[in-house]
Amino acid sequence: MTHNQDLGQRGEDAAAAWYEAAGFVLLDRNWRTATGELDLVCQHADTVVFCEVKTRTTARFGLGVEAVTIAKQRKIRAVANEWLRQPTQGPFATLRFDVVDVDGHGNVQVFENCF
Repeated sequence: MTHNQDLGQRGEDAAAAWYEAAGFVLLDRNWRTATGELDLVCQHADTVVFCEVKTRTTARFGLGVEAVTIAKQRKIRAVANEWLRQPTQGPFATLRFDVVDVDGHGNVQVFENCF
């Protein structure tokens, strides 16, 4: 595992722990299709949250949330649509797209309903 893969894994672990502590159920992690990947998919009541996790050791190049460009948002939405088309999913009354920014110390900042 490379340094960046390890860093990303630790960030996703921290984000998943945050959601679980907040009462969410983790439905999927690193769900992949040919289109792309969903880092975390969580549920709270009738809301499903598609979460993009960005982990940075330093803010020198900006916050992780700033790295989720319009193109990245479109890709996440497309993959989320594929996830929702699975026969075992839903129905959900509300869909939400969050970005979680994790710093090098494991501090988690959740940006809810970003796009």
